Amino acid sequence: MAPETPIHAVINYEDPYVQPLILSALKNRLPPASYKLVDSIKDVPSSTPCLQFVQYESIDWDHLMSNSASLANAYVIRKALIRKHYLSTTVANWIIKYPDSALKRGAKPSVEFEVDYAEFLDDALVEAWELKESWARNEQTSEEEKEKREWWILKPGMSDRGQGIRLFSSEEELTSIFEEWDPESDDEEEEEEGDARSDAGEKEEGDGIITSQLRHFVAQPYIHPPLLLAPPGDANQLRKFHIRTYVLAAGALKVFVYRPMLALFAARPYKAPWETDFESEDEREDAMRAHLTNTCIQESGDREGSVGLFWNLPDGIAAQPGGAGVDAPSDWKDRVFAQIKEITGATFEAAARGMGVHFQPLPNAFEIFGLDFMVGIEADGCLNTYLLEVNAFPDFRQTGSELSGMIEELFEGVVDEAIRPFFGKSEEGSAKNEMIKVLDVDLGRR
Repeated sequence: MAPETPIHAVINYEDPYVQPLILSALKNRLPPASYKLVDSIKDVPSSTPCLQFVQYESIDWDHLMSNSASLANAYVIRKALIRKHYLSTTVANWIIKYPDSALKRGAKPSVEFEVDYAEFLDDALVEAWELKESWARNEQTSEEEKEKREWWILKPGMSDRGQGIRLFSSEEELTSIFEEWDPESDDEEEEEEGDARSDAGEKEEGDGIITSQLRHFVAQPYIHPPLLLAPPGDANQLRKFHIRTYVLAAGALKVFVYRPMLALFAARPYKAPWETDFESEDEREDAMRAHLTNTCIQESGDREGSVGLFWNLPDGIAAQPGGAGVDAPSDWKDRVFAQIKEITGATFEAAARGMGVHFQPLPNAFEIFGLDFMVGIEADGCLNTYLLEVNAFPDFRQTGSELSGMIEELFEGVVDEAIRPFFGKSEEGSAKNEMIKVLDVDLGRR
């Protein structure tokens, strides 16, 4: 019998943190003779089993689409998940069709709009009834009742790493945000230069956001009060945090939630939006450090102690500021995780079945996503988990060197659930696999 052709694996993630972890996972979970590392897809003979584990821009899509024995680590089209304005549409459409879906409670409703300049904001918000009604209610509150104001969070639809996120509670505040982003001059030549910078993906100075992202926006009700806990590095101060959950989508379509999760804390103790000074640019930037939990935007000193393991969070919850009562039993983390699993499965099903044009899972592809969740305290004191966003090619480095073993085990789970089954390789060893299946649907793609 002729020897079995080994998998030709092109592994070039272009990240010194991730690359060795992928190689280690392959070594631990595949027989040595079952795969062969090659430098380029050009080194792979026709019809030979092939694995591409590279950056999205480096995937040879022609090879993937023409070779059924080729497997890649990303889907071609997944905007329904990773673009905030598409994701809001995905969720909204699914809730209309399935009002009992977990997304009804697990995602804040969004107002979507497109605008280039502040002077066109009125036209962009013509049908933003939810915003206008909220502003009208806010106008009825006195200065002494400012804690009753409804706050919103503005997110550019194509931004990442926390760029361009702002808080507002009135039309005037929203207008001033866009006025900050307006170009300083209307000179045609300068506008053309700005367009060129935008096409190149460069930043405009001082705006904190890539100019090409300034068109599509979503506004959502701000989650207040959020559950506050003490970060690993400072047990004396309560801070806002979000949960980073790694999710594997394999083929067309199985979805797995990786049980080990991260808790990412803000750099400053939490203050309610009405207690925060957003007036000057310098003061706003510092004030937002209490509201933004994305460690990618934190200075190196702030990141110390800002990342911990979700399952290491305390079983008991400290008294919350402002008198917010919390009905949180000792198993609150298990309950939050149950919500995360349910919301994740519903999100991917909504994208796959309801937004097929913008999410097209391929049978010979898989992808790791980073989903961000936040735990809020409801009026009755119960905890509720909300989906914030879905990230493609998440930044694994924010895990840090001390927790790198968590990411290595993640990749081992990816090998177990996505790579080995695709190539028909039997299980080797008894490594711990904490990939939990939350969705298994047949989309009829072969």
